[in-house]
Amino acid sequence: MHDLSLPGDPSDDVGRGAPLSRGGRAFLEFAANLGFHGLQLGPQGETDPQDPSPYDATLFSRNISSIGLAPLVEEGLVPAEALADAVAARPEGALLRAAHLYAHEVATGIVRSAWQRSRADRSLGERLRRFAEASGEWLERDELYRALEALHREPDWHRWPDPDRSLFAADAPVRRAALHSSQAEEIAVFRFGQLLAHEQHEAFRLQAGRLGLLLFGDLQIGISHRDSWSYGKPLVPWLRMGAPPSRTNPEGQPWGYGVPDPALYGTRAAPGAALAFIRARVGKLLDEFDGLRVDHPHGLIDPWVYAADHPDPLAAVQAGARLFSSPDRPELAYWAIARPEQLDLSQPLHADGRVRDLAPEQVERYAAVFDALVDAARTRGRGADEIIAEVLSTQPYPVQRVLERHGLGRFRVTQKAAMGDPADVYRAENARPQDWIMAGTHDTEPIWLVAERWLATGSAEQRAAYLASRLVPEESERHRWVQRVASSAQALARAQLADLFVGPARNVMVFFADLLGMREVYNRPGTVGPQNWSLRVPPDFVELHARRALEGSALDLPAALAAAMRARGPAFAGAHRPLVAGLDASAARAPDES
Repeated sequence: MHDLSLPGDPSDDVGRGAPLSRGGRAFLEFAANLGFHGLQLGPQGETDPQDPSPYDATLFSRNISSIGLAPLVEEGLVPAEALADAVAARPEGALLRAAHLYAHEVATGIVRSAWQRSRADRSLGERLRRFAEASGEWLERDELYRALEALHREPDWHRWPDPDRSLFAADAPVRRAALHSSQAEEIAVFRFGQLLAHEQHEAFRLQAGRLGLLLFGDLQIGISHRDSWSYGKPLVPWLRMGAPPSRTNPEGQPWGYGVPDPALYGTRAAPGAALAFIRARVGKLLDEFDGLRVDHPHGLIDPWVYAADHPDPLAAVQAGARLFSSPDRPELAYWAIARPEQLDLSQPLHADGRVRDLAPEQVERYAAVFDALVDAARTRGRGADEIIAEVLSTQPYPVQRVLERHGLGRFRVTQKAAMGDPADVYRAENARPQDWIMAGTHDTEPIWLVAERWLATGSAEQRAAYLASRLVPEESERHRWVQRVASSAQALARAQLADLFVGPARNVMVFFADLLGMREVYNRPGTVGPQNWSLRVPPDFVELHARRALEGSALDLPAALAAAMRARGPAFAGAHRPLVAGLDASAARAPDES
């Protein structure tokens, strides 16, 4: 789940989830009590209040809207009445759908007033000094952006005067010094807000650790608008990164993200500007989390690129190509790793099998960026199970080889499995132990809604028959099981969730909407609107989950585990009879055949 979706306690919530809020801490306890061992959060950078997508957020600075306000009151930084006033003015419905603009305005005002109240505090000054020393270069870049944003009253750096559009050129230190002087207050407020956001994150991580939960971060593939100003030098100016046509998005997606310049990669021993930039991003995440999800690893291995100056971005991305696998494209041939004779020209440019084979030295070149990521993880004691590679329906051969190089798996999103294709990548039985399996993601409909559609479209019986082959070991019992399960959307969804635990994938991820039996959609890829990036866990989530689990309309984890153990056959279930009995006793419902 993403920060913004964390539940709100009505007493301290201002319209957006905050990890260290009362609701955020309560959700940690809830997840731990259910038996989960980790919580995967989304990107946590600052977003445009008008565009709350976490995947367009800043790469280094944190979103101050994720600051829990009650802890600031407890610390004496914020008067209790200020929090009460903000809570009283919370927009209607904001406990169920995030009110991004209001939450941002409240956080901005409270951080500024808290700074003005406490700026003379010596202990706070020492905390700020240590934070600035530990934050290195990223803090200066981001606080100067905030200074220029305030100076020009314009958030878009493309509209700033020319000298301020390249503030990190070699001849710009005088201008930077002048800004530090003239915009000292804006810079101080920004730095203070970042201190609070980072301190609260660390407190949340410690709380998770005490409960036995690992905290996973999200390495977004995109480079935010602000970061393209701060770190534009290592990017190729005439290229943008997007998603090619795929099973999920047949038209492709023109993300508009910057593309790190391969000429500036350097080597593992002597990284160039582009590789150093990526290492800094990865290093900060790994210092702040116990593991990380790699968003669209293709973008680190063989990105799909298109012309930045094309008047129609959608047409441009559809005419794009893979950066390192296009020796037949004159504009990209210089960077090609795959050779012409290694291509299957009968396949589309975006096809997984377009590149047919690679020599080990070529795989090493494709892996230049990903190796840096894994190196950073290993130096911090992270193993393969703490790196989650979000490879979905598309896995080009170079991506496959690089992931295999590090023993990493891919995603298996079982609700998307094609029933008519035994080799389909989303079918659970085709998973490998190192894969991550899930019924859905933040970009899919909740399984409870999908199951209703299966019934409405007449595909429920085929889906139930497939699930019976996974969950019902005795063939003689499958027909009766299929007839019952195919007639109930809830039973079908429960079976789809139980299937996650049968194997062979050893890593299971559950999206919060699937856990809680929600039917609302969190994000519809390729669309923009207020319904995206706003769904929240309801405040009464503990009671809601208990009630729905009893009704069979939410994930009952003990019941799902017991069903998965029985699916391995009577001998296996008998050998583990005490465990199965314990799971049955812990389940909300009495065991049933669905």
